[in-house]
Amino acid sequence: MKQHLTILGATGSIGVSTLEVLRRHPECYEIHALTAHRNLLGLARQCVDFRPRLAVVPEAAQLDELARILRMLDPHCPTVLRAGEGALEEVASAPEVTTVMAAIVGAAGLASTLAAARSGKKILLANKESLVMSGPLMMQAVVQGGACLLPVDSEHNAIFQCWPKDEGGRSGVEKVLLTASGGPFLNTPLQDLVKVTPEQACQHPKWRMGKKISVDSATMMNKGLELIEACWLFGLPPEKVEIVIHPQSLIHSLVGFIDGSFLAQLGHTDMRIPIAHALAYPQRQSSGVPLLDLTVAGPLTFLPLERQRFPAVALAEQAMQAGGTAPALLNAANEVAVAAFLAGHLNFRAITDTIAQVLDQLPTQACTTLEEVMEADRRARHSAELILSGRNPC
Repeated sequence: MKQHLTILGATGSIGVSTLEVLRRHPECYEIHALTAHRNLLGLARQCVDFRPRLAVVPEAAQLDELARILRMLDPHCPTVLRAGEGALEEVASAPEVTTVMAAIVGAAGLASTLAAARSGKKILLANKESLVMSGPLMMQAVVQGGACLLPVDSEHNAIFQCWPKDEGGRSGVEKVLLTASGGPFLNTPLQDLVKVTPEQACQHPKWRMGKKISVDSATMMNKGLELIEACWLFGLPPEKVEIVIHPQSLIHSLVGFIDGSFLAQLGHTDMRIPIAHALAYPQRQSSGVPLLDLTVAGPLTFLPLERQRFPAVALAEQAMQAGGTAPALLNAANEVAVAAFLAGHLNFRAITDTIAQVLDQLPTQACTTLEEVMEADRRARHSAELILSGRNPC
């Protein structure tokens, strides 16, 4: 039977890679809806190519421009245009949809991913913030809705592939190793990090990604968020998740067992691999990526995490240990600080300094409703903005 997909964040790198995989298997998939944030031309082109039933954008004011572009490209395209967060939740939970690719970056993807979970969808999770901000809510929604949650982040997909398939779900697991490339500043002298530019921070040595996630990779906050995500996905405490530097980025994660062995997943640095795996699970299908030739891959090296260089990891561990709304505070403060850095208003090292101040100043509260999560998000953003403006948030 065909899977009927909604792709949340279709014009981003994950969405584009997902469509490349789908193009190889037209007999297996049908697209119900595509969504985008600002890239109206890209969304219109996707509608012409894939003929989804619906296309969704955040604001009603964007609809006229999207309709104009679509008429210019193909006046006979049957796609219906919708706008608003409510429309995002509707296409994520529509009865005819079987599978949802959750690839909206940041807190903006939380409500629609929760809607997919509550309606029992097969969720391909690329929006790590859904678990970072609201881990208890998301996992509860998955269980109560009967959803299937499959990780698409290369690291978590690798862990999933190596994870024991016994009924208990973690037989003999001792620890998990998340690998990190080290980003563009792995060997930059520490005193020079205050001078790096947004352009330099976005030059990831291995992956082609959007600006925000590229900066997160440079600060290693992406690994901090992945640590929190791994704890929720696999039921692990933070001390069971270790981050190691692996500059070649060929081993995407490892699972260590009490007998002293590790299982590792290897592959090219191409997101089509974990996307194809999650789409076809429990089967396998072609991703369009060739097998890794180990005879030419070169040596594989591993280094310990340099915590002075990457203080973001300790902030994430602190937030996960605190629990409640602390991870939501961490995520929101990071989004504000990264945006300020990209706009040229903040130096690179001050990103984590700002986050640390927000965590110190705001109390952690219970995380039992979406409203509580979003209120924590709002408070953290406000606090970070006050810090950046030089005013005392207290």
